[in-house]
Amino acid sequence: MNEKNKNKIWIDCRDVSLGYEGQAIWKGLTFQVKSGDYLCIVGENGSGKSTLLKSLLGLLKPLSGTITWDESLRRGAIGYLPQQTKAQKDFPATVYEVVLSGFLSRSGVRLFHTPAEKSAALMNMGKLGILELKDRCYRELSGGQQQRVLLSRALCAAGELLVLDEPVTGLDPAAALDLYRTLDYLHAQEGIAIVMVTHDIRSALKYATKILHAGQKQWFCGTPAEYLASPLGKRFGGERL
Repeated sequence: MNEKNKNKIWIDCRDVSLGYEGQAIWKGLTFQVKSGDYLCIVGENGSGKSTLLKSLLGLLKPLSGTITWDESLRRGAIGYLPQQTKAQKDFPATVYEVVLSGFLSRSGVRLFHTPAEKSAALMNMGKLGILELKDRCYRELSGGQQQRVLLSRALCAAGELLVLDEPVTGLDPAAALDLYRTLDYLHAQEGIAIVMVTHDIRSALKYATKILHAGQKQWFCGTPAEYLASPLGKRFGGERL
């Protein structure tokens, strides 16, 4: 972890209500995403996880309350890994081109990548074990390999905070475990903060430092142990385990 970012607050939510057309899905939501956090957002389908993710990315304004971002994030430097569409999985570009595209949010109107950006892209591919794939066509890769490529791209967009939406959806168990181990490495060894929406409660409890549960207009945020001791955790976590 970059020493100057050791105690940084990346995202600060204060008494936030979220929803659409004046109808709140979340009420009174207060939590922070800090350096060193691995936050997993869990809950049933339709509980508001996607709404929260859009708000954390700045795509949806709160109905009330405030969400503030660190200055670097306000410039668009969030490494975001969305769920893939079929069209995206069939994207006809090389792995290197896909990874380099992560710098677009930083480069503005520049048409060419700098030597530093090219070097960083190669370094991120090396971290994720896909450097030998750099000249392969993205759409020819396996699902697990594609997720590693997209993670490399997200690291190019922002090397301090990753936001992931159901990253293991569609992966076989071995590929999913491999991805979880990669995320654990990025968090523990590279000091990257992670925010992840997931249905995989078992892995969330294993890897996360915080669990944020979305329920029927109620919510919980705390450590995995605190979550399992809470009413929501006893019901949802216990059922899933």
